[in-house]
Formats: sequence, C-alpha cells, structure tokens
Amino acid sequence: MKSFVSFAILAGGVVWAQTAAPQQQPLVLPSNVPDTAVIAVFSDDNTQFTAGDLRRLYPALPPPLQTAVSKDTKEFFHEWAMVRHLAKLAEKDGLDKQEPYAAAIESARMLTLFQAELDGAYRNAEVQPAEIVNYYNDHKADYQQIKIKAIYFPFTDTKEEEVKAKAYRVATDIRGGADFVKMVQQYSEDDTSKAKGGDFATLRANDRQSIPEAVQKAVFALKQGGITDPVRQAHGYYIFKAEEVSYRPLSEVRDEIFTALKQSHGRDWYNQVSTDTKVEFPNPAYPGSGSK
Repeated sequence: MKSFVSFAILAGGVVWAQTAAPQQQPLVLPSNVPDTAVIAVFSDDNTQFTAGDLRRLYPALPPPLQTAVSKDTKEFFHEWAMVRHLAKLAEKDGLDKQEPYAAAIESARMLTLFQAELDGAYRNAEVQPAEIVNYYNDHKADYQQIKIKAIYFPFTDTKEEEVKAKAYRVATDIRGGADFVKMVQQYSEDDTSKAKGGDFATLRANDRQSIPEAVQKAVFALKQGGITDPVRQAHGYYIFKAEEVSYRPLSEVRDEIFTALKQSHGRDWYNQVSTDTKVEFPNPAYPGSGSK
C-alpha cells in the first residue's frame, strides 16, 4: 500500500490546477463503458461511483493524479475514498467553518471560478472572417518565405581572413554575371546543398527566433534573385541567394491567424475588466508607503 502522505502532497497540486490549466493526460477508460456504469463503490457510505463520475472528475485533477488514474487505478480509488471519508469527517467536525480552512476553501472556490470565467472568455471570443483577411493583409510581412540557395566556405585549416577574401571574390563574380549554381559546384563545401544545386532551405519570417540574427538580417533584406554579402557564422562564411520570395497563402495560415485573434480578443477583454476593476484604500496607514 502506498503512503497516503505522498498522495496528500500530490493533492496539493489541486490549487495549482485551479489557477493554471494543466496539460491533461488522456483518460484511459474504454469508450464503450457508458456513463451509468458503476466502476467503484465507496464502502463508508455505499456511494456508487460511475464512469460518468470519473469522466467529470478527471479534467479537474492535476496531472499527477490524472496519471495515477491509469497507472494504479485500484490505489487511486482507495486514496480517493480516503479523501472523501476524511473530508466528511472534517465537515462533521465543523472544520470547514474554522480558519484557516474556511478561507482556504473560499479562495480555492474563487480561483476555480476565476479560471473558469477566464477560460470561457478566451474560448468564446468571436472572430469574424473579415478580421482574418484584414489581419493577413496588415501583417503580410510576417508570412514572407524565402527559398534560398547557399555557397559555404568553411574555415577548416585555412586562416579566416583568406576564407573571407575568397567568399567576397566569389560574391563579386556572381554580381558580375557568374552563374550561381556553377559557383556552388566550384566552391561550396556543404555537400548536402551542393548535391541539390545549392538549395539550402526555405526561411519563414515567423520562424525568425530560430534563425541566426546575421542570417535573417541578410536574407530578409533580399529581393528575388539577389545575393547577400558573405555572412559569417561559427564555422565559416555563407553566400545566400534568394531563389524565390513569396508569401504563405491565406489558406495555409488561416488557423494560425484565427488562434492569434482569439487570444488577442481574450487579452483585450481581460485588460478591460482589469481596468474597470477598482480598489480603494480608505485607511492611510495601509497599504504602506512602500506599496506601488
């Protein structure tokens, strides 16, 4: 039998679950088990616990307890029976009316309702089709994508100054009319892209956080067909060519925009409620002068 102390520590996570929606584990319960099916009976009061009761309770459990439901089901129900039993004893003893328990119960109730209202506001925020189109047009630069070719000049055993000079000479030749693909075959030492005529990657504007700053500054300044000056990276220099500059179509990013707008509307709602919520402090001694 597992120690109830460990379960009690886990149960403390319920307060966290009420203030920050947990990432739910899937409920391991056969789909063909109807809600009315009795799956446990608590002997202290002969209460029948149905599959529907578990499905209702499960989303409210913190992640560790969700895991316990499937990993050790019998022990979970034994411990849950203990929770029910001790909670009833506490009510019989009037502990729910005593402090600090009464305040803890009330704060947990308010935090749960706070989170429920907040979740509902974000979930039910309406987004009109025209908003999506307007957002796409106003933020089109965020959906730019550039298919690039590259020539790679590694440092290897050669002095960096010599590698840099070589890369700049090749860039000058390309701008003077030399064929980029031929320069790839002649100079690039990136075998993967070289085998594909220099095809390197398709960079997207909304992936900037994962692109080295020097690369993104150089590449996203290009027009189609343009090349960068040699760009220094940790192990060598690159010359990039904007083979194709385009924009992700609205059909591809519609769901992203829809989600972004829902979140934005939810934040706007919350900020307005926050602005409208006022607190007065009639006692000049509190809060103290250190409060902002």
